[in-house]
Amino acid sequence: MTSQWDGDLIEVADEAREALSVRRPVVALESTIISHGLPRPENLRVATEVESIVRTHGAVPATIAILDGRIHVGLAPEELEQVATRDDIVKVSLRDIATLVARSGSGATTVAATSHIASLVGIRVFATGGLGGVHRQARDSWDESADLSTLAATPMTVVCSGVKSILDVGATLERLETYNVGVLGYGTDRFPGFYLTDSGHPVDWSVTSPAEVADVMRSRSALRVTSGLVVANPLPDSEQLDPDLHDRVLEEGLRLASSRNVKGKDVTPFLLDYFHRSTHGRSLEVNERIILRNAELAARIAVADVARAADGT
Repeated sequence: MTSQWDGDLIEVADEAREALSVRRPVVALESTIISHGLPRPENLRVATEVESIVRTHGAVPATIAILDGRIHVGLAPEELEQVATRDDIVKVSLRDIATLVARSGSGATTVAATSHIASLVGIRVFATGGLGGVHRQARDSWDESADLSTLAATPMTVVCSGVKSILDVGATLERLETYNVGVLGYGTDRFPGFYLTDSGHPVDWSVTSPAEVADVMRSRSALRVTSGLVVANPLPDSEQLDPDLHDRVLEEGLRLASSRNVKGKDVTPFLLDYFHRSTHGRSLEVNERIILRNAELAARIAVADVARAADGT
């Protein structure tokens, strides 16, 4: 069932609106991956392919972005192209949405912003690449992604490949526990590290099918658990970035970011770009594979969730 929202601020595309009204599966997709996470022109190609994969597996894609002061849930092809090609698209977290809308600005939504908007309109499943988290040296900088605090208060199921390996993975898992955000390893008992299949940290719970995830989602709803659920979907070992190459490039990238005084929300795109250049495109290939795999799994989970609801189980 859809929630009520202010139609003057949020425009839900016809396809997504119709699907939500008849309880068909819908998958939310963030737009920061398009505008800031992937280089042009690969970003538009991947965004289009992600939406196609979601449809192929039985769900409706709803890419979320803000264009000229209007929040869009579901983008037409020309709107998707704008997000991928316009130079005035800013990165928008939850705290920024109202200000950007009031100023008629345009922006791409992070995990935090996407989760909040998707929840407002009744979408229950969201696919992304990697979750934001606690940054390295956070004891000094207090740099922690708003993704975590937003998921603490948003009942969204987020399919991701763990948290970006450029972060403090152990501290991020501790924060997720503190915030009562559930974590399920999909086909694994190890928490993935984005480019890496295994971040070096375990997960307490593992599932092996979309139906199992849907069962957990329905139990959480019945128990009125209002925090999010992370489904950590690792790459196969054969598709991850070479761990030795990863560690070397990460160390170099962190040192360079520090020397150039790159801070806050600028660190992630800086390091992702550094990985792309230093691995001669290999990290980009891995990044794309992550996004496509997570979109597929999210679609299958959304389909299973709707089927469980229809069965009354």
